[in-house]
Order: sequence, then structure tokens, then C-alpha cells
Amino acid sequence: MTTSTASRALPWALIGAACLGSFAATSSGTTRAPFLLEMSHDLGVSMPLVANLVSMTATAWGFTSAVGGWLSDRIGRRVLLVGGLLALALAMAGQAMAGSFLWVAVWATIGGGCAGAFTGVVFAEVSARVEDRQRGRALGWVMTGQSLTLVVGVPLAAWIGSATGWRGWNLCVAALALAGAVSLFLTAGRGGGIAGAAARRPSMRAALSRHVLGLLGIGVSERICYGLATIYFATFLQAVYGLSLGATALPLFVFALGNIAGTVLGGQLADRLRDRMLTFALAMVLSGVAALGLFMWHPSPAISVALGFGYTFLNAVGRPSYMAALASVPDNVRGTVLGLNGTSASVGWVGAAALGALMISTVGFEGFGPLAALLGLVGALGALANRRRRISI
Repeated sequence: MTTSTASRALPWALIGAACLGSFAATSSGTTRAPFLLEMSHDLGVSMPLVANLVSMTATAWGFTSAVGGWLSDRIGRRVLLVGGLLALALAMAGQAMAGSFLWVAVWATIGGGCAGAFTGVVFAEVSARVEDRQRGRALGWVMTGQSLTLVVGVPLAAWIGSATGWRGWNLCVAALALAGAVSLFLTAGRGGGIAGAAARRPSMRAALSRHVLGLLGIGVSERICYGLATIYFATFLQAVYGLSLGATALPLFVFALGNIAGTVLGGQLADRLRDRMLTFALAMVLSGVAALGLFMWHPSPAISVALGFGYTFLNAVGRPSYMAALASVPDNVRGTVLGLNGTSASVGWVGAAALGALMISTVGFEGFGPLAALLGLVGALGALANRRRRISI
């Protein structure tokens, strides 16, 4: 095998392990959705209180993502990857055995922290093991592991949970996390990336260059745009068309497929097109246009579902380009930078939930379209401002 051929070979074993770990980490929180009522009855608390576990998980996720990324640049990524998933498995088992809502909340918060510490680091590990011209595809596949939670994880949770309950499903997620830990123990590198780890001590000041901060700000705008539709799409269909909760299952499936298809295509484009920030900017603008149609034009459920597919597809197309651009930093600060990306994403999710609630209480779902279009334009302008600037640390 020639050197050029070898350089084009993606580390599929590592990518597969990263996908499994990402699926387990995302499933630890997302797949709780089908069990909110069952958990409220079992634990003797209100359903909104159980729903607040999402906020606890997201807050812990955002904090530990930054800390875990920073720590991985000092002690190595492998220990964070394996240890994070092992701790997540224990946290999920703790939730399954908890006898009160208080302890469920404690274990859910710990689990969110473990997942956050893992997520940024796994992106850094995959980025370090491939060349820059392959990062879009590699990171796109890892993000697909996260997206599969909506398509596979939630229906699987409902199916298994119908027989085992929410506690049994938590044990299943714990088993997935253990499998991910073993897989990453076998595939993650013990040292640096393809060029070797940098010898100098990582610097937080260097990692937080103005270019990196600009990209992290863009990421907040992008996550708010995505989160607005992801969090409220089912509610939108119920409010506008009077669909039952069960009738939203197929639309949500189509919505999730759009995210997966966009991520796969976006990974290819990120590696084939020279200007990643231009790709991201175009995707943001087009998704903003789709948002205007989705939330301001309501001819029929079928058309709205098609527009939802288009919206999440276009949004996802730009994500691998953004991640590949953010990962184009020296290896000794890559964990820190990508860990902070997890923190900025958490800020975006919280912002999406808050802004969406504000829109619904004031102008209704029609306000989602202009808001998403404006945020898409802001993200696109920010991306264009970073087009010609290489991140140099």
C-alpha cells in the first residue's frame, strides 16, 4: 500500500467506537422522553418536574464539556473517553435503582456531566487521527451516531421500555455505555494525532483566540436555530394541525432522517469544497429560508413535514464544515477547543428552549420563522467573517 493510499484510509474502527459511544451518551438524556408520565407516576412527582431533568442534564453537560476538553489536553484523551463512558454506565444504573426523584435527579445530573466530558473529547480524538482533508467525513459519521438517537434510540426505548419500564431501559443504556467504553479502550490512541502531540504545554489563552471565540459564537446561533425546530416541532404540529401525540411519530421520524441525510452529505462537502465557512454560511441562509416557510406557511401537515425535513437537512449540511473548521487547531489544544464547543452547544439549546417559549407566549409559532432566519443570517455573516482567516495558535 502506498503512503498516499494509507493517508486516505479513515480509522473506521475508531469511528465506529466513537459512534457507539456518542449514541450511548446522547441516549442517556434524549430517550427519557417516552417515559415522562411513567416516571412521574412511579416517583410520585409531577410530569413537569420530571421534564426539568433535561435542564439539569444540559447544565452539567455544558460545564463538564469544557472541563473535560481542557483536561484531555493535559492527561490524554483515552482516559477521558473510557472513564467518561464507564462513569456514565454507573450513573444510568444509579438512576435505574433510585428510589426517589431526588436521587434520580442526582444521578441524571452526574450522567449529563459524564456525557459532556466524553463528547468534546471524542471529536478531538477522531480529528487528531485523520488529516484535515478527511475531517468533514470523519466528524460527520460521529455526528450521525448522535443523530441516530432520534431515529433509532427513542423508538427502541419505547419498544424495550414497554416490557421493562424506564428503569430497565436505563440499564440498557448503561450496557451501551459499557460497550462503548470497551470499544474506545481498544481503538483510541495512547498518544497524539497523526502528526504527534505538540510538545509545548497547552495554553487556555492560546485556545481562546479571537478566531476560535468567533466560531464558538457562530455555533451558538446554529444550535439555537436547530434547537427551535427540534424541541418544538411536535408541539407545532399538534398546535397548528391538531395532531395527536401518536400521530407525530412519523413526522418526527422524517425530521430526524433529514438531519442524518444532511450530516452525511455535509461531511462529503466539507472535504470536497475548499471553503468550509462558505459552505456553512450558505447552509445557514438556506435553512433560514426554509424556516420561514415551515413556521409561517401552513397549507397541510404533509407540506409542513416536508419543510421540516428540508429545514433540518439544510441545517445539518453545514455542521460538519463548522466542526472541521473548529478542529483545525494544534493538537495540544484541540480537546479544549472542542470541549468548549460542547459548552456553546448547551448554551444554544438553553437559548432555543427559552426563546421558543417566549415566542409561543407572545406571537405564536409564526415568530419562529423570522427568528430562525435572523439567527441564520447572523451565523452566516459570522462564518463569512472567518472565511479567509486560518485559526493560528
